[in-house]
Amino acid sequence: MPLHRLTKGEIVNAVTRSPWTTAFRHLLPASKTLKKTLNGPALVNYSKKIVPVNERIKWWNIVPGDQVRLLGGRRGGKGGRDGRQVLLHEVVAINKFRNRVYVRGMKHDLSPESGQRTDKNYHYSRCQLFLGEHELPLKAGETERKVVSVFAQRLGTSPPVWNPYLHRWQWERFATKTVPSLPERTGERISIPWPKSRPTIHADATPLDTSEEEVLKITYKPPPFSPTLRGLLPRVPTEKEYLRSVYNRDRNSAYNKSFVTNFGNTQPPLEQFLYKELSNPHSRAKKMKRWQQAHLAKRALLNEYMKEELQDLRGRTQGEARAEAAFRCRQKLEEDKKEERKMRWVKRGGEERLERKIKMKKRKEDKKRSRLVNLVLKEGEGNQVIPKEF
Repeated sequence: MPLHRLTKGEIVNAVTRSPWTTAFRHLLPASKTLKKTLNGPALVNYSKKIVPVNERIKWWNIVPGDQVRLLGGRRGGKGGRDGRQVLLHEVVAINKFRNRVYVRGMKHDLSPESGQRTDKNYHYSRCQLFLGEHELPLKAGETERKVVSVFAQRLGTSPPVWNPYLHRWQWERFATKTVPSLPERTGERISIPWPKSRPTIHADATPLDTSEEEVLKITYKPPPFSPTLRGLLPRVPTEKEYLRSVYNRDRNSAYNKSFVTNFGNTQPPLEQFLYKELSNPHSRAKKMKRWQQAHLAKRALLNEYMKEELQDLRGRTQGEARAEAAFRCRQKLEEDKKEERKMRWVKRGGEERLERKIKMKKRKEDKKRSRLVNLVLKEGEGNQVIPKEF
C-alpha cells in the first residue's frame, strides 16, 4: 500500500507537460470516496473519467515534444509508397490517468468562446512516433528513389534505471518495426531520441524594463551603530517616530529632521532594531534546538551534583554517592518544573483570577453575614413555633 492515497488534486492536475517519469502515482486505484468526490460539483473543469488500473500505461514512450501521426479518421493519413501527404502533430501534454495524448490544435480548431486554438486529445494507441524522412530502395520500373515519412509501428525499450541526481526514471526507446518497412535496416533497432527542452527566449528590453545595473545597485544603508557590544547602541525609535519617517519621506520635513539627527541619514532602521523573534517558534528545527539545550542543561546539572557528592563521600561508596546525586538532580528538576508551571500560571493571569475569586467569595460571605445580622422577625405572623413536646 502506498504511503499516501490518491487525491482529487492529482486527478484534477493530471494533464502534464513534463516528459519525465518521476513516480507511479498514476497507477494507484481510486477509492469509493474519491469516486464520489469526482462525480460531485466542481469549480474547475477537468476530466473526471479515469481508466481502470490494469489498463493504465506504466512506461510512457510518447511524451510532450514528440511528433506523431494519428491512426484512423480523416487526420490519420497513411504515408508510405503511395506518396500521400502525412499530417504530423506535435504532442503538447499527456494525461496518464486516461491514457490520452494532447496534440497542438490546427488553425481551424478554434474555441467558440475565446477564439484561440484548442488542443485535441486522442488515445495513446492511435499515435505513432515520427522517425523522420527516409529514402526507399528502387523498385522495378522506378528511376528515382522516393523520400517518405517513416513511423514506428512497434516500440521497444531498455530496462529503466533510476537517476538519483535528476530524481527520475530513464530508459532508451527504439523502433523494432517501422511503417513503411526499411529493407536496409531489417532486424535493426532504430533508436528514437527523447525530445529536447526548448531554450527560454527572453524578449528584448523595453524602456519600461529595469536594467540589470539598477537591479544590482545597493540602495540600502544600514543604521550607523557599532556592531560590537562595547559601542553605544542608538535609541530604539518609537512607533510614532517610525511611522512618521515612513509616511513623510521628504528629508526636509520637521519629522524627518529629528529622525536624521537621532539615526543618521539612512533608511528607517526597522530590521536593525527587532528585539522579538518574528519567525515561527514552533518549527521542527527550533523545537529540536530547545530540546537539545534542555538536555545539555540537565546533563550539566547532574554532572555538577556528581562532582559535589564524589568530593566528599562521608563514608559512602561511590555508587551510593552517585545515587544520592541523581536523587538530588531529580528533586531539583521537579522543583524547577513546578516553579516554571507556576510562572506560566501567573503569566496566564491565574494569580489575578485567584485573587479576584477570593475577593468575590469573601464579599459573598460578608453579604450573607450582614443579612443574618440585620434579620428582624415580625411578631404575630407565625415566625415562632412551639414544639409539641412542650
